[in-house]
Amino acid sequence: MVKGKKDRITMLPEEIKLQLEVHLRYVKKQHEADLIRGYGMVFLPDALERKYRNANKEWGWQYIFPSKTLSVDPRSGIKRRHHIHLDSLNKAIKRAVQISGITKNVSSHAFRHSFATHLLEDGYDIRTIQELLGHKDVSTTMIYTHVLNKGGRAVRSPLDRRKTV
Repeated sequence: MVKGKKDRITMLPEEIKLQLEVHLRYVKKQHEADLIRGYGMVFLPDALERKYRNANKEWGWQYIFPSKTLSVDPRSGIKRRHHIHLDSLNKAIKRAVQISGITKNVSSHAFRHSFATHLLEDGYDIRTIQELLGHKDVSTTMIYTHVLNKGGRAVRSPLDRRKTV
């Protein structure tokens, strides 16, 4: 769930699938250990909680990126493992940026901006990018096109695309 309280769908790069599988095996073991200790339940909205009594313990409902620590859920008072907090992600990004020697300010939003920019540069249409970013209005997505504003310098003659015979 993200801004606007709506789900978003994105792509999963082939090159990280193996790393994600390894990560998920670790998370599954962590979940199994939490279950044994009585903590392996995630928060589910009331309707789901009532309809599927044990779903909150099932592997399929667990977070892909869980918190390292358990904490008390303020909604229920139950001790459980939540998802990683955005602040933790941003701190990890900041550390990685410092270690790499990058001198610019980088945030999680910079990755989103780069994702959209690279898709535009690769020629994907604005509507596809709008859908991937979860924007209601295409004008929000159009903000990313500023990097392509090269004026007439970026326009190639159709004749230049022809192969020589």
